[in-house]
Amino acid sequence: MDKQYAYFADLVSEIPDTPSDSIISRTIYSDERVKVVLFGFAPGQELSEHTASTPALLYFVKGEGSLTLGGDTQRVSPGGWAHMEPQLAHSIHADTPLVMLLVLIR
Repeated sequence: MDKQYAYFADLVSEIPDTPSDSIISRTIYSDERVKVVLFGFAPGQELSEHTASTPALLYFVKGEGSLTLGGDTQRVSPGGWAHMEPQLAHSIHADTPLVMLLVLIR
C-alpha cells in the first residue's frame, strides 16, 4: 500500500548544491490537486517575469532575495510566504543562495 502522506524533515537537504550560474528545480510531490516543486537559486539568478495558469503559493525556505508580484516588489527571507491568483505576473531574484517551495493548486 502506498503511503497516504509525504514528509520531508529538511527541505534544504532535498535540493543539491546549485551551480553558480543556475536555477534547479525538483518536483517533490504531485497528485490530481496539487504539484509541489522545490527550487534552488544560485546568487544573482532570477526567474524573469511570467505567469501561472493556476493559483500558487510560494514559501521561502533559505536565503535572501526579492519577489515581484504584479507591480509590487517585496524582500524575501526564510519564512516568507505569498499567495498568487492565476495569471498574476511575478518574478524572483536571488541575492544569496535561495531555496523556495512552489505549490501549484490544480
